[in-house]
Amino acid sequence: MQGIVTGASRGLGLALTRALVERGWNLVVDARDDDALTRAVGDVDGVIAIAGDVADPDHRRRLVEAADGSIDLLVNNASVLGPTPLPLLRDYDLDALRQVYEVNVLAPLALAQLALPRFAPGARILNLSSDAAVEAYETWGGYGSSKAALAHLTAILAAENPGLRAYAVDPGDMRTRMQQDAFPGEDISDRPVPEESVPGLLALIEGDLPSGTYRARELAAVVA
Repeated sequence: MQGIVTGASRGLGLALTRALVERGWNLVVDARDDDALTRAVGDVDGVIAIAGDVADPDHRRRLVEAADGSIDLLVNNASVLGPTPLPLLRDYDLDALRQVYEVNVLAPLALAQLALPRFAPGARILNLSSDAAVEAYETWGGYGSSKAALAHLTAILAAENPGLRAYAVDPGDMRTRMQQDAFPGEDISDRPVPEESVPGLLALIEGDLPSGTYRARELAAVVA
């Protein structure tokens, strides 16, 4: 089985990469920080690590070209939070918002467009979403609206490609750098580690659930 996972140097992307490799997957993974990516997966058999920015068209092409044969899975995990402290929408710098949408919405769609001709029958797309995509949290307008757009794109991809399973999945709050950046100075040690969300993602990757929007923790509780 061959897959692509973006944002794999830490957090949920790294946890999922490790779980998939244990299950025999061959993966192409990326992250912006070359050193961090090498430390995380540089010596892992079955993993091709390509550092770069998913907002870069040339980098996206390299990811897809590095996949050997047909592609069974695309996980769009890489994303950006936007400026911190998180601003109110009335104060949001529009150039910064464009960059959030470039990484969180357009890059996942562009990767899907490149990968679609290579998808194996029954291939899966997992687009990582957030509860901020459906709940109106103050100061989360940039990130949340980008994830809402991504979730809707996911649903349309599923409608347009009935042979594909397309999932928008909320992993839940996690003890990650992005979560810490969103809550500077706060103690986030009470948040679950990313590994606790992985079983829910695997339920989508390995199971037979229809395309749709899911919460990883709820799925994990069902399959536990």
